[in-house]
Amino acid sequence: LRGGRARYGEPPVYPETFSARVFKISHDPQGKRLTHLKVTGGTLRVRDAVSYAGHQEKAAQLRIYSGGRFRAVDQVPAGGVCAVQGLTATCGGQGLGAEESGVRPVLEPVMRYRVALPPDCDSRTLLPQLRQLEEEDPQLRFTSHGGEIHVSLMGRIQAEILKSLVSERFGVEIELDRGRVLYKETIDGPVEGVGHFEPLRHYAEVHLLLEPLPAGSGLVFDTVCPTDVLDVNYQRLILTHLEEKVHRGVLVGGPITDMKITLTAGRAHLKHTEGGDFRQATYRAVRQGLMQAESMLLEPYYDFQLEIPSGMIGRALTDIQRMNGETGTPQTEGEMTTIEGYAPVTGMRDYQMEVNSYTRGQGHLTCTFRGYEPCRNAEAVIEEIGYDPERDIG
Repeated sequence: LRGGRARYGEPPVYPETFSARVFKISHDPQGKRLTHLKVTGGTLRVRDAVSYAGHQEKAAQLRIYSGGRFRAVDQVPAGGVCAVQGLTATCGGQGLGAEESGVRPVLEPVMRYRVALPPDCDSRTLLPQLRQLEEEDPQLRFTSHGGEIHVSLMGRIQAEILKSLVSERFGVEIELDRGRVLYKETIDGPVEGVGHFEPLRHYAEVHLLLEPLPAGSGLVFDTVCPTDVLDVNYQRLILTHLEEKVHRGVLVGGPITDMKITLTAGRAHLKHTEGGDFRQATYRAVRQGLMQAESMLLEPYYDFQLEIPSGMIGRALTDIQRMNGETGTPQTEGEMTTIEGYAPVTGMRDYQMEVNSYTRGQGHLTCTFRGYEPCRNAEAVIEEIGYDPERDIG
């Protein structure tokens, strides 16, 4: 027993430098935004400046909660858990202070739904309220286009939960359509993009090299531009503009991914260049590069495990082949057979209902997100969506 206490009961040793990890965002009854975190190093004190993701803000109040009640404290040591008021742009999973560079673990939404509002509800009024839910749950992503609200989610179950949450929190009964799979885009080879922005008394020029990366890499930004060609402050500004926006591809308007974008050159005018000029030039350089590139359409895939009565293997394998899925060797145990493999989300998302039907409730399907892979029926998808890159400046 003593050995177990020494081994497992020894208190953790925390670093002296302040660091913390955010695990939740919430709002109190007065609407004040609260960042719930665990201090993983040093001590957090009231009015301390907290740095994270390019921000530096003061911790206006520290709260220790017990149920629905809290007490305000002056400081929280390492190992402590508290809610902080005053941080405006934090998100779940984010690192603060010395943990600022930590990876934010977020599940990838794979479906996009249109939000239908009641006749007496204005989207401009509801959207700021929905943004609160977006802060509290990183899996939610709301966008607005032409007065319509869309939300990106993991799937139908999360959609039903969202409907109940909006009704409970804001008293609004929303409806969601069947949803559309979220496609992404990448490129098949390196390409250069050049962007100019030069209306009257404004000037900026940006040269970018776009290169493909292995699947799952996301977006990587870098610069090799000499500082005697373009001032380092302008280079930092361009990298910020690359990171701040979801850049859309040219096939279906899906977000780009698995790509390295490198600043190779740029130009500024001694008198007429302002910060916003480089924003426009940067966006145009990305778009011009994508318009020249050999683009590839990517779609989300699930890894799946399907358990069905052994006599229905043929039906299941035919279904999976129709979905452009891949399977391993079926494993039979008693009267049930298990099939494992992977398939596109577009075919697998509603397949549980089919399984329930043809197995009379005996079948069971488990899906986990696998990642994005090349779309096997890209031409048909591109034609169905009918996206026109010439009319969308990206």
